[in-house]
Amino acid sequence: MEKIWNIQEINPQEITRLSEGLNIDPLIAKLLINRQICDLEEADTFLKGHLDGLHDPFLLKGMREAIDRIRQAAANQEKVLIFGDYDVDGVTSSTILTTKLRDIGIDVINHIPHRMIDGYGLNHGIAEKAVQEGVSLLITIDCGITAADAVDTINRAGIEVIIIDHHEPDEGRIPDAYAIINPKQKDCSYPFKELASVGLAAKVSQALLGKVVEEDLDLVAIGTVADIVPLRGENRIFVKNGLPYIHRTNNKGLKALLGTAKINVNKKLSPYHIGFVLGPRINAAGRMDTAHGSLDLFLSENEEEARLLAMELERHNSDRQKMQRDVVQEAIALVEEETLNNHNVIVLSKEGWHKGVLGIVASRLSDKYYRPSVVISLQDGVGTASARSVDGFHLHEALMNCAHCLEEFGGHEGAAGLTIKEENIESFKAMINDVAEKTLSRSQLVKVLSVESEIALPDISLDLANTIAAMEPFGEGNPVPVFCTKGLKVKGISQVLGRNTLKFWVTDGQAVISAVGFGMGDLKAMVDSGQLLDLAYQITIDDWNKAPTPQLKLEDIKISEKK
Repeated sequence: MEKIWNIQEINPQEITRLSEGLNIDPLIAKLLINRQICDLEEADTFLKGHLDGLHDPFLLKGMREAIDRIRQAAANQEKVLIFGDYDVDGVTSSTILTTKLRDIGIDVINHIPHRMIDGYGLNHGIAEKAVQEGVSLLITIDCGITAADAVDTINRAGIEVIIIDHHEPDEGRIPDAYAIINPKQKDCSYPFKELASVGLAAKVSQALLGKVVEEDLDLVAIGTVADIVPLRGENRIFVKNGLPYIHRTNNKGLKALLGTAKINVNKKLSPYHIGFVLGPRINAAGRMDTAHGSLDLFLSENEEEARLLAMELERHNSDRQKMQRDVVQEAIALVEEETLNNHNVIVLSKEGWHKGVLGIVASRLSDKYYRPSVVISLQDGVGTASARSVDGFHLHEALMNCAHCLEEFGGHEGAAGLTIKEENIESFKAMINDVAEKTLSRSQLVKVLSVESEIALPDISLDLANTIAAMEPFGEGNPVPVFCTKGLKVKGISQVLGRNTLKFWVTDGQAVISAVGFGMGDLKAMVDSGQLLDLAYQITIDDWNKAPTPQLKLEDIKISEKK
Protein backbone atom coordinates (compact mmCIF):
# COMPACT_ATOMS: atom_id res chain seq x y z
CA MET A 1 0.00 0.00 0.00
CA GLU A 2 1.22 3.50 -0.90
CA LYS A 3 2.49 5.40 2.13
CA ILE A 4 2.73 9.13 2.67
CA TRP A 5 5.99 10.16 4.33
CA ASN A 6 5.49 12.79 6.98
CA ILE A 7 8.99 14.16 7.61
CA GLN A 8 8.71 16.10 10.85
CA GLU A 9 10.12 19.60 10.98
CA ILE A 10 11.05 21.25 14.28
CA ASN A 11 12.27 24.70 15.20
CA PRO A 12 16.04 24.30 15.86
CA GLN A 13 15.72 26.60 18.88
CA GLU A 14 13.36 24.10 20.51
CA ILE A 15 15.91 21.32 20.00
CA THR A 16 18.66 23.48 21.48
CA ARG A 17 16.49 24.42 24.48
CA LEU A 18 15.78 20.78 25.35
CA SER A 19 19.25 19.52 24.48
CA GLU A 20 21.07 22.10 26.59
CA GLY A 21 18.49 22.03 29.38
CA LEU A 22 18.97 18.29 29.94
CA ASN A 23 22.51 17.94 28.56
CA ILE A 24 21.37 15.35 26.00
CA ASP A 25 22.22 14.66 22.36
CA PRO A 26 20.32 17.00 20.00
CA LEU A 27 18.94 13.96 18.17
CA ILE A 28 17.36 12.67 21.38
CA ALA A 29 15.91 16.13 21.97
CA LYS A 30 14.37 16.02 18.50
CA LEU A 31 12.91 12.54 19.07
CA LEU A 32 11.36 13.73 22.34
CA ILE A 33 9.81 16.79 20.71
CA ASN A 34 8.47 14.65 17.87
CA ARG A 35 6.60 12.70 20.58
CA GLN A 36 5.20 15.93 22.06
CA ILE A 37 7.51 15.64 25.07
CA CYS A 38 8.70 19.24 25.28
CA ASP A 39 8.62 19.98 29.00
CA LEU A 40 12.03 19.60 30.67
CA GLU A 41 10.69 17.75 33.71
CA GLU A 42 8.55 15.38 31.63
CA ALA A 43 11.46 14.69 29.27
CA ASP A 44 13.82 14.01 32.17
CA THR A 45 11.33 11.56 33.74
CA PHE A 46 10.84 9.89 30.36
CA LEU A 47 14.56 9.32 29.80
CA LYS A 48 15.35 8.19 33.35
CA GLY A 49 12.29 6.00 33.79
CA HIS A 50 12.95 5.53 37.51
CA LEU A 51 10.38 3.91 39.78
CA ASP A 52 10.37 7.01 41.94
CA GLY A 53 8.62 8.70 39.01
CA LEU A 54 5.45 6.73 39.80
CA HIS A 55 2.52 8.71 41.21
CA ASP A 56 0.91 8.24 44.62
CA PRO A 57 -1.67 5.44 44.07
CA PHE A 58 -4.13 7.17 46.39
CA LEU A 59 -4.53 9.92 43.80
CA LEU A 60 -6.73 7.42 41.94
CA LYS A 61 -10.39 8.02 42.66
CA GLY A 62 -11.80 5.06 44.59
CA MET A 63 -8.42 3.73 45.73
CA ARG A 64 -8.86 4.62 49.42
CA GLU A 65 -12.30 2.98 49.56
CA ALA A 66 -11.05 -0.11 47.73
CA ILE A 67 -8.03 -0.59 49.98
CA ASP A 68 -10.09 -0.11 53.16
CA ARG A 69 -12.59 -2.71 51.91
CA ILE A 70 -9.82 -5.20 51.02
CA ARG A 71 -8.26 -4.78 54.46
CA GLN A 72 -11.69 -5.31 56.01
CA ALA A 73 -11.98 -8.55 54.04
CA ALA A 74 -8.63 -9.69 55.42
CA ALA A 75 -9.57 -8.78 59.00
CA ASN A 76 -12.95 -10.57 58.76
CA GLN A 77 -11.52 -13.60 56.94
CA GLU A 78 -13.91 -13.07 54.03
CA LYS A 79 -13.77 -14.99 50.78
CA VAL A 80 -13.03 -12.85 47.70
CA LEU A 81 -13.67 -13.63 44.05
CA ILE A 82 -11.45 -11.97 41.45
CA PHE A 83 -13.20 -11.76 38.08
CA GLY A 84 -10.69 -11.07 35.29
CA ASP A 85 -10.62 -10.80 31.52
CA TYR A 86 -9.27 -13.53 29.27
CA ASP A 87 -6.51 -11.56 27.53
CA VAL A 88 -2.89 -11.02 28.62
CA ASP A 89 -3.74 -7.85 30.54
CA GLY A 90 -6.56 -9.59 32.40
CA VAL A 91 -4.51 -12.70 33.20
CA THR A 92 -1.43 -10.85 34.44
CA SER A 93 -3.49 -8.40 36.53
CA SER A 94 -5.54 -11.28 38.00
CA THR A 95 -2.27 -12.99 38.94
CA ILE A 96 -0.91 -9.92 40.74
CA LEU A 97 -4.14 -9.21 42.62
CA THR A 98 -4.55 -12.85 43.63
CA THR A 99 -1.03 -13.22 45.00
CA LYS A 100 -1.13 -9.92 46.88
CA LEU A 101 -4.50 -10.62 48.50
CA ARG A 102 -3.37 -14.10 49.47
CA ASP A 103 -0.19 -12.60 50.93
CA ILE A 104 -2.30 -10.63 53.43
CA GLY A 105 -4.30 -13.72 54.35
CA ILE A 106 -7.40 -13.46 52.13
CA ASP A 107 -9.04 -16.60 50.75
CA VAL A 108 -9.18 -15.83 47.00
CA ILE A 109 -10.87 -17.69 44.17
CA ASN A 110 -10.69 -16.72 40.51
CA HIS A 111 -13.05 -16.64 37.59
CA ILE A 112 -12.29 -15.78 33.98
CA PRO A 113 -15.20 -15.97 31.53
CA HIS A 114 -15.01 -18.42 28.63
CA ARG A 115 -14.72 -16.36 25.44
CA MET A 116 -16.92 -18.68 23.37
CA ILE A 117 -19.50 -19.52 26.05
CA ASP A 118 -19.73 -16.41 28.27
CA GLY A 119 -18.50 -13.65 25.99
CA TYR A 120 -16.67 -10.60 27.26
CA GLY A 121 -16.94 -9.10 30.70
CA LEU A 122 -18.94 -9.38 33.87
CA ASN A 123 -22.13 -11.42 33.53
CA HIS A 124 -25.25 -11.96 35.63
CA GLY A 125 -24.48 -15.66 36.20
CA ILE A 126 -21.44 -14.92 38.32
CA ALA A 127 -23.68 -13.81 41.20
CA GLU A 128 -25.01 -17.35 41.67
CA LYS A 129 -21.50 -18.81 41.56
CA ALA A 130 -20.28 -16.27 44.11
CA VAL A 131 -23.15 -17.06 46.48
CA GLN A 132 -22.49 -20.80 46.17
CA GLU A 133 -18.81 -20.23 46.97
CA GLY A 134 -19.57 -18.09 50.03
CA VAL A 135 -18.06 -14.95 48.52
CA SER A 136 -18.80 -11.58 50.12
CA LEU A 137 -16.58 -9.37 47.93
CA LEU A 138 -16.12 -9.54 44.15
CA ILE A 139 -13.30 -7.63 42.46
CA THR A 140 -13.35 -7.16 38.70
CA ILE A 141 -10.10 -6.51 36.85
CA ASP A 142 -9.86 -5.39 33.21
CA CYS A 143 -13.67 -5.38 32.89
CA GLY A 144 -16.80 -4.21 34.69
CA ILE A 145 -16.87 -0.48 33.98
CA THR A 146 -19.87 -0.82 31.62
CA ALA A 147 -21.56 -3.74 33.45
CA ALA A 148 -24.11 -1.74 35.45
CA ASP A 149 -26.87 -4.35 35.17
CA ALA A 150 -24.59 -7.23 36.19
CA VAL A 151 -23.33 -5.24 39.19
CA ASP A 152 -26.95 -4.62 40.25
CA THR A 153 -27.55 -8.39 40.13
CA ILE A 154 -24.46 -9.05 42.24
CA ASN A 155 -25.45 -6.36 44.74
CA ARG A 156 -28.91 -7.92 45.12
CA ALA A 157 -27.19 -11.20 46.01
CA GLY A 158 -25.60 -9.41 49.00
CA ILE A 159 -22.11 -9.25 47.50
CA GLU A 160 -20.13 -6.01 47.29
CA VAL A 161 -18.19 -5.14 44.13
CA ILE A 162 -14.92 -3.32 43.48
CA ILE A 163 -14.27 -2.49 39.82
CA ILE A 164 -10.70 -2.07 38.55
CA ASP A 165 -10.79 -1.29 34.85
CA HIS A 166 -9.10 0.92 32.28
CA HIS A 167 -11.73 0.85 29.53
CA GLU A 168 -13.90 3.83 28.62
CA PRO A 169 -16.80 4.33 31.07
CA ASP A 170 -20.35 4.88 29.92
CA GLU A 171 -20.86 8.12 31.81
CA GLY A 172 -24.59 7.78 31.21
CA ARG A 173 -24.70 4.89 33.66
CA ILE A 174 -21.85 4.09 36.01
CA PRO A 175 -22.14 0.75 37.89
CA ASP A 176 -23.30 1.01 41.50
CA ALA A 177 -20.10 -0.54 42.88
CA TYR A 178 -18.59 -0.18 46.36
CA ALA A 179 -15.53 1.37 44.71
CA ILE A 180 -14.36 2.02 41.15
CA ILE A 181 -10.72 2.45 40.20
CA ASN A 182 -10.45 3.77 36.64
CA PRO A 183 -8.40 6.87 35.79
CA LYS A 184 -10.80 7.60 32.91
CA GLN A 185 -13.85 7.95 35.14
CA LYS A 186 -15.36 11.37 35.75
CA ASP A 187 -13.76 13.48 38.48
CA CYS A 188 -10.65 11.28 38.70
CA SER A 189 -7.73 13.69 38.80
CA TYR A 190 -5.03 11.02 38.46
CA PRO A 191 -2.20 12.53 36.38
CA PHE A 192 -1.80 9.55 34.02
CA LYS A 193 -4.88 8.20 32.26
CA GLU A 194 -3.44 5.45 30.05
CA LEU A 195 -2.57 2.66 32.47
CA ALA A 196 -3.46 -0.89 31.43
CA SER A 197 -5.38 -2.90 34.01
CA VAL A 198 -2.16 -4.64 35.04
CA GLY A 199 -0.76 -1.21 35.82
CA LEU A 200 -3.82 -0.52 37.97
CA ALA A 201 -3.28 -3.86 39.71
CA ALA A 202 0.29 -2.74 40.43
CA LYS A 203 -1.05 0.55 41.84
CA VAL A 204 -3.48 -1.37 44.09
CA SER A 205 -0.56 -3.50 45.25
CA GLN A 206 1.51 -0.36 45.86
CA ALA A 207 -1.32 1.18 47.91
CA LEU A 208 -1.98 -2.02 49.85
CA LEU A 209 1.64 -2.75 50.77
CA GLY A 210 3.05 0.78 50.83
CA LYS A 211 5.67 0.08 48.17
CA VAL A 212 6.17 -0.96 44.56
CA VAL A 213 6.52 -4.75 44.48
CA GLU A 214 9.47 -5.05 42.09
CA GLU A 215 9.21 -8.83 41.69
CA ASP A 216 5.81 -8.23 40.01
CA LEU A 217 7.25 -5.89 37.40
CA ASP A 218 7.89 -8.75 34.95
CA LEU A 219 4.15 -9.46 34.68
CA VAL A 220 3.33 -5.73 34.73
CA ALA A 221 5.61 -5.20 31.73
CA ILE A 222 4.11 -8.16 29.87
CA GLY A 223 0.51 -7.09 30.43
CA THR A 224 1.24 -3.45 29.60
CA VAL A 225 2.98 -4.16 26.29
CA ALA A 226 0.49 -6.84 25.25
CA ASP A 227 -2.46 -4.47 25.78
CA ILE A 228 -0.92 -1.94 23.36
CA VAL A 229 -1.29 1.06 25.66
CA PRO A 230 1.07 4.01 25.06
CA LEU A 231 4.56 3.45 26.47
CA ARG A 232 4.60 6.86 28.05
CA GLY A 233 4.41 8.06 31.64
CA GLU A 234 3.91 5.28 34.16
CA ASN A 235 3.53 2.67 31.42
CA ARG A 236 7.06 3.41 30.24
CA ILE A 237 8.38 3.26 33.81
CA PHE A 238 6.73 -0.12 34.38
CA VAL A 239 8.02 -1.59 31.11
CA LYS A 240 11.52 -0.09 31.30
CA ASN A 241 11.99 -1.50 34.79
CA GLY A 242 10.01 -4.68 34.20
CA LEU A 243 11.80 -6.03 31.14
CA PRO A 244 15.02 -6.89 33.06
CA TYR A 245 12.95 -8.71 35.68
CA ILE A 246 11.74 -11.16 33.03
CA HIS A 247 15.31 -12.46 32.81
CA ARG A 248 15.50 -13.19 36.51
CA THR A 249 11.83 -13.90 37.24
CA ASN A 250 10.86 -15.88 40.31
CA ASN A 251 7.55 -16.84 38.70
CA LYS A 252 7.75 -20.56 37.90
CA GLY A 253 5.09 -20.28 35.21
CA LEU A 254 6.88 -17.47 33.40
CA LYS A 255 10.16 -19.42 33.59
CA ALA A 256 8.44 -22.41 32.01
CA LEU A 257 6.87 -20.21 29.31
CA LEU A 258 10.25 -18.69 28.43
CA GLY A 259 11.55 -22.23 27.99
CA THR A 260 8.78 -23.54 25.75
CA ALA A 261 8.86 -20.33 23.68
CA LYS A 262 12.64 -20.82 23.28
CA ILE A 263 13.49 -17.30 24.40
CA ASN A 264 17.16 -16.90 25.25
CA VAL A 265 17.11 -15.13 28.62
CA ASN A 266 20.80 -14.30 28.23
CA LYS A 267 19.92 -11.87 25.44
CA LYS A 268 18.29 -8.49 25.88
CA LEU A 269 14.49 -8.73 25.85
CA SER A 270 12.36 -6.07 24.19
CA PRO A 271 8.64 -5.36 23.78
CA TYR A 272 8.91 -7.38 20.55
CA HIS A 273 9.38 -10.58 22.57
CA ILE A 274 6.23 -9.77 24.54
CA GLY A 275 4.10 -8.67 21.60
CA PHE A 276 5.03 -11.45 19.19
CA VAL A 277 6.31 -14.37 21.28
CA LEU A 278 5.04 -14.40 24.88
CA GLY A 279 1.78 -12.50 24.43
CA PRO A 280 0.29 -14.75 21.73
CA ARG A 281 1.03 -17.83 23.83
CA ILE A 282 -0.61 -16.36 26.94
CA ASN A 283 -3.59 -15.25 24.85
CA ALA A 284 -3.87 -18.62 23.13
CA ALA A 285 -5.52 -20.32 26.11
CA GLY A 286 -8.39 -17.81 26.16
CA ARG A 287 -8.69 -17.79 22.39
CA MET A 288 -8.90 -21.56 21.94
CA ASP A 289 -10.33 -22.75 25.26
CA THR A 290 -10.28 -21.12 28.71
CA ALA A 291 -7.80 -18.50 29.94
CA HIS A 292 -7.66 -20.30 33.29
CA GLY A 293 -4.78 -22.28 31.74
CA SER A 294 -2.67 -19.13 31.55
CA LEU A 295 -3.75 -17.94 35.00
CA ASP A 296 -2.98 -21.36 36.50
CA LEU A 297 0.44 -21.18 34.84
CA PHE A 298 1.38 -17.89 36.52
CA LEU A 299 -0.06 -18.94 39.88
CA SER A 300 1.68 -22.32 39.86
CA GLU A 301 4.20 -23.06 42.60
CA ASN A 302 5.25 -26.42 41.10
CA GLU A 303 7.87 -26.51 38.35
CA GLU A 304 6.60 -29.71 36.73
CA GLU A 305 3.00 -28.46 36.75
CA ALA A 306 4.20 -25.17 35.25
CA ARG A 307 6.12 -26.99 32.51
CA LEU A 308 3.03 -29.02 31.53
CA LEU A 309 0.82 -25.91 31.52
CA ALA A 310 3.35 -24.05 29.35
CA MET A 311 3.39 -26.95 26.89
CA GLU A 312 -0.41 -26.81 26.76
CA LEU A 313 -0.22 -23.10 25.85
CA GLU A 314 2.27 -23.98 23.11
CA ARG A 315 -0.24 -26.44 21.62
CA HIS A 316 -3.06 -23.91 21.87
CA ASN A 317 -0.89 -21.34 20.12
CA SER A 318 -0.13 -23.71 17.23
CA ASP A 319 -3.85 -24.41 16.82
CA ARG A 320 -4.57 -20.68 16.96
CA GLN A 321 -2.01 -19.91 14.26
CA LYS A 322 -3.55 -22.41 11.83
CA MET A 323 -7.09 -21.23 12.48
CA GLN A 324 -6.02 -17.61 12.19
CA ARG A 325 -4.42 -18.21 8.78
CA ASP A 326 -7.62 -19.81 7.51
CA VAL A 327 -9.92 -17.03 8.74
CA VAL A 328 -7.59 -14.27 7.48
CA GLN A 329 -7.61 -15.83 4.00
CA GLU A 330 -11.40 -16.10 4.02
CA ALA A 331 -11.78 -12.51 5.26
CA ILE A 332 -9.43 -11.11 2.60
CA ALA A 333 -11.36 -13.02 -0.08
CA LEU A 334 -14.61 -11.43 1.15
CA VAL A 335 -13.06 -7.95 1.12
CA GLU A 336 -11.73 -8.44 -2.40
CA GLU A 337 -15.25 -9.35 -3.59
CA GLU A 338 -16.44 -5.88 -2.58
CA THR A 339 -15.25 -2.51 -3.76
CA LEU A 340 -13.43 -0.70 -0.97
CA ASN A 341 -14.11 2.64 -2.64
CA ASN A 342 -17.64 2.51 -1.24
CA HIS A 343 -16.67 1.65 2.34
CA ASN A 344 -14.58 3.57 4.83
CA VAL A 345 -15.15 0.83 7.41
CA ILE A 346 -14.81 -2.88 6.63
CA VAL A 347 -17.62 -4.93 8.18
CA LEU A 348 -17.48 -8.68 7.54
CA SER A 349 -19.56 -11.50 8.95
CA LYS A 350 -19.62 -15.26 8.53
CA GLU A 351 -21.15 -18.23 10.28
CA GLY A 352 -18.76 -20.26 12.40
CA TRP A 353 -15.63 -18.09 12.45
CA HIS A 354 -13.79 -18.90 15.67
CA LYS A 355 -14.37 -16.09 18.15
CA GLY A 356 -10.86 -16.43 19.54
CA VAL A 357 -9.15 -15.05 16.42
CA LEU A 358 -11.53 -12.23 15.47
CA GLY A 359 -9.38 -9.47 17.01
CA ILE A 360 -6.26 -10.67 15.22
CA VAL A 361 -8.13 -10.89 11.90
CA ALA A 362 -9.54 -7.38 12.35
CA SER A 363 -6.01 -6.10 13.01
CA ARG A 364 -4.70 -7.79 9.87
CA LEU A 365 -7.45 -6.26 7.74
CA SER A 366 -6.86 -2.78 9.19
CA ASP A 367 -3.13 -3.11 8.50
CA LYS A 368 -3.64 -4.39 4.95
CA TYR A 369 -6.36 -1.99 3.80
CA TYR A 370 -5.84 0.80 6.33
CA ARG A 371 -9.48 1.05 7.27
CA PRO A 372 -11.33 0.44 10.54
CA SER A 373 -12.41 -3.21 10.50
CA VAL A 374 -15.20 -5.11 12.24
CA VAL A 375 -15.11 -8.92 12.00
CA ILE A 376 -18.26 -10.76 13.09
CA SER A 377 -18.73 -14.44 13.88
CA LEU A 378 -22.33 -15.60 13.57
CA GLN A 379 -23.99 -18.32 15.60
CA ASP A 380 -27.74 -18.92 15.99
CA GLY A 381 -28.59 -15.50 14.62
CA VAL A 382 -26.27 -13.57 16.94
CA GLY A 383 -22.93 -12.06 15.96
CA THR A 384 -19.91 -11.64 18.20
CA ALA A 385 -17.36 -9.19 16.85
CA SER A 386 -13.98 -7.63 17.39
CA ALA A 387 -13.10 -4.28 15.86
CA ARG A 388 -9.85 -2.43 15.23
CA SER A 389 -9.37 1.16 14.10
CA VAL A 390 -6.91 3.47 12.35
CA ASP A 391 -5.58 6.89 13.33
CA GLY A 392 -8.27 9.54 13.40
CA PHE A 393 -11.27 7.26 13.98
CA HIS A 394 -12.37 6.85 17.60
CA LEU A 395 -13.94 3.42 17.56
CA HIS A 396 -15.77 3.59 20.88
CA GLU A 397 -17.36 6.93 20.01
CA ALA A 398 -18.39 5.55 16.61
CA LEU A 399 -20.05 2.54 18.25
CA MET A 400 -21.93 4.84 20.62
CA ASN A 401 -23.47 6.44 17.52
CA CYS A 402 -24.59 2.96 16.40
CA ALA A 403 -25.72 1.78 19.83
CA HIS A 404 -29.35 1.10 18.95
CA CYS A 405 -28.17 -1.47 16.36
CA LEU A 406 -26.06 -3.32 18.92
CA GLU A 407 -26.83 -5.59 21.83
CA GLU A 408 -23.63 -4.79 23.73
CA PHE A 409 -20.33 -3.06 23.03
CA GLY A 410 -17.25 -1.82 24.86
CA GLY A 411 -13.66 -0.83 24.27
CA HIS A 412 -11.68 2.31 23.54
CA GLU A 413 -10.35 4.43 20.69
CA GLY A 414 -8.37 1.76 18.87
CA ALA A 415 -10.11 -1.51 19.68
CA ALA A 416 -13.55 -2.72 20.70
CA GLY A 417 -15.83 -5.71 20.99
CA LEU A 418 -19.55 -5.99 20.35
CA THR A 419 -22.52 -8.30 19.97
CA ILE A 420 -25.19 -7.79 17.34
CA LYS A 421 -28.24 -9.59 16.00
CA GLU A 422 -27.72 -10.92 12.48
CA GLU A 423 -30.68 -8.96 11.10
CA ASN A 424 -29.06 -5.68 12.26
CA ILE A 425 -25.70 -6.16 10.56
CA GLU A 426 -26.57 -4.37 7.32
CA SER A 427 -28.03 -1.42 9.23
CA PHE A 428 -24.94 -1.30 11.43
CA LYS A 429 -22.68 -1.46 8.38
CA ALA A 430 -24.45 1.51 6.80
CA MET A 431 -24.52 3.45 10.05
CA ILE A 432 -20.86 3.07 11.01
CA ASN A 433 -19.82 3.92 7.45
CA ASP A 434 -21.99 7.03 7.68
CA VAL A 435 -20.14 7.98 10.88
CA ALA A 436 -16.81 7.39 9.13
CA GLU A 437 -17.93 9.43 6.12
CA LYS A 438 -18.40 12.41 8.41
CA THR A 439 -15.19 11.96 10.42
CA LEU A 440 -12.64 10.37 8.08
CA SER A 441 -11.33 12.03 4.94
CA ARG A 442 -9.98 9.98 2.03
CA SER A 443 -6.49 11.23 2.82
CA GLN A 444 -6.79 9.65 6.28
CA LEU A 445 -7.31 6.24 4.65
CA VAL A 446 -3.75 6.25 3.35
CA LYS A 447 -1.11 5.06 5.80
CA VAL A 448 1.17 7.86 6.97
CA LEU A 449 4.75 6.91 7.76
CA SER A 450 6.07 9.25 10.42
CA VAL A 451 9.72 10.06 9.65
CA GLU A 452 11.81 11.70 12.36
CA SER A 453 14.14 13.47 9.93
CA GLU A 454 16.11 13.16 6.73
CA ILE A 455 19.73 12.27 7.42
CA ALA A 456 22.89 11.76 5.35
CA LEU A 457 24.26 8.24 4.88
CA PRO A 458 27.74 9.05 6.33
CA ASP A 459 26.07 10.10 9.61
CA ILE A 460 24.81 6.57 10.23
CA SER A 461 27.09 4.79 12.68
CA LEU A 462 27.15 2.45 15.65
CA ASP A 463 27.38 5.52 17.89
CA LEU A 464 24.16 6.86 16.35
CA ALA A 465 22.42 3.52 16.88
CA ASN A 466 23.54 3.48 20.52
CA THR A 467 22.36 7.08 20.99
CA ILE A 468 18.89 6.17 19.72
CA ALA A 469 18.79 3.29 22.23
CA ALA A 470 18.35 5.89 25.01
CA MET A 471 14.71 6.10 23.89
CA GLU A 472 14.02 2.41 24.54
CA PRO A 473 11.76 0.59 25.20
CA PHE A 474 9.93 1.29 21.97
CA GLY A 475 6.29 0.49 21.38
CA GLU A 476 2.87 2.09 21.20
CA GLY A 477 3.18 5.85 21.74
CA ASN A 478 6.98 5.67 21.47
CA PRO A 479 7.65 4.08 18.09
CA VAL A 480 11.05 2.97 16.87
CA PRO A 481 12.51 6.07 15.15
CA VAL A 482 12.27 6.03 11.37
CA PHE A 483 14.63 8.14 9.24
CA CYS A 484 14.95 8.66 5.52
CA THR A 485 17.66 9.33 2.96
CA LYS A 486 16.89 10.28 -0.63
CA GLY A 487 18.75 9.70 -3.88
CA LEU A 488 20.72 6.60 -2.87
CA LYS A 489 22.19 4.44 -5.62
CA VAL A 490 21.78 0.67 -5.52
CA LYS A 491 25.22 -0.96 -5.51
CA GLY A 492 25.46 -4.49 -6.90
CA ILE A 493 22.70 -7.08 -7.25
CA SER A 494 19.81 -7.26 -4.80
CA GLN A 495 18.91 -10.62 -3.23
CA VAL A 496 15.74 -12.22 -1.95
CA LEU A 497 16.54 -14.30 1.11
CA GLY A 498 14.43 -16.56 3.31
CA ARG A 499 10.93 -15.44 4.30
CA ASN A 500 10.73 -13.06 1.34
CA THR A 501 13.46 -10.81 2.74
CA LEU A 502 14.97 -8.27 0.33
CA LYS A 503 18.63 -7.33 0.85
CA PHE A 504 20.84 -4.93 -1.09
CA TRP A 505 23.53 -2.28 -0.69
CA VAL A 506 23.24 1.47 -1.31
CA THR A 507 25.68 4.34 -1.56
CA ASP A 508 25.57 8.11 -1.74
CA GLY A 509 29.05 8.24 -3.27
CA GLN A 510 30.74 8.55 0.13
CA ALA A 511 29.35 5.82 2.36
CA VAL A 512 28.07 2.32 1.60
CA ILE A 513 25.57 0.48 3.81
CA SER A 514 23.37 -2.60 3.61
CA ALA A 515 19.58 -2.42 3.63
CA VAL A 516 17.19 -5.22 4.50
CA GLY A 517 13.44 -5.30 3.93
CA PHE A 518 11.56 -8.08 5.69
CA GLY A 519 8.63 -9.30 3.60
CA MET A 520 9.68 -6.97 0.73
CA GLY A 521 10.96 -9.59 -1.71
CA ASP A 522 8.20 -8.66 -4.16
CA LEU A 523 9.89 -5.27 -4.63
CA LYS A 524 13.09 -6.75 -6.05
CA ALA A 525 12.24 -5.59 -9.58
CA MET A 526 12.49 -1.91 -8.57
CA VAL A 527 15.89 -2.42 -6.91
CA ASP A 528 18.11 -2.70 -9.97
CA SER A 529 21.83 -1.99 -9.82
CA GLY A 530 22.36 1.75 -10.33
CA GLN A 531 18.73 2.64 -9.58
CA LEU A 532 18.24 5.77 -7.45
CA LEU A 533 15.98 5.17 -4.45
CA ASP A 534 14.51 7.06 -1.53
CA LEU A 535 14.58 4.86 1.58
CA ALA A 536 12.73 5.13 4.88
CA TYR A 537 14.25 2.93 7.57
CA GLN A 538 15.08 2.12 11.16
CA ILE A 539 18.77 2.13 12.09
CA THR A 540 19.70 -1.30 13.43
CA ILE A 541 22.87 -3.24 14.16
CA ASP A 542 23.85 -6.26 12.10
CA ASP A 543 26.01 -8.55 14.24
CA TRP A 544 25.19 -11.89 12.61
CA ASN A 545 28.47 -13.89 12.74
CA LYS A 546 30.60 -10.77 12.42
CA ALA A 547 31.66 -7.54 14.07
CA PRO A 548 28.66 -5.23 14.58
CA THR A 549 27.89 -2.84 11.72
CA PRO A 550 24.97 -0.43 11.21
CA GLN A 551 22.21 -1.57 8.86
CA LEU A 552 19.05 -0.04 7.42
CA LYS A 553 15.88 -1.95 8.32
CA LEU A 554 13.52 -0.78 5.61
CA GLU A 555 10.07 0.67 6.22
CA ASP A 556 9.42 1.87 2.67
CA ILE A 557 11.07 2.18 -0.74
CA LYS A 558 10.32 4.76 -3.43
CA ILE A 559 11.89 5.46 -6.80
CA SER A 560 13.84 8.66 -6.29
CA GLU A 561 12.91 11.85 -8.12
CA LYS A 562 16.51 13.01 -7.75
CA LYS A 563 18.63 12.94 -10.89
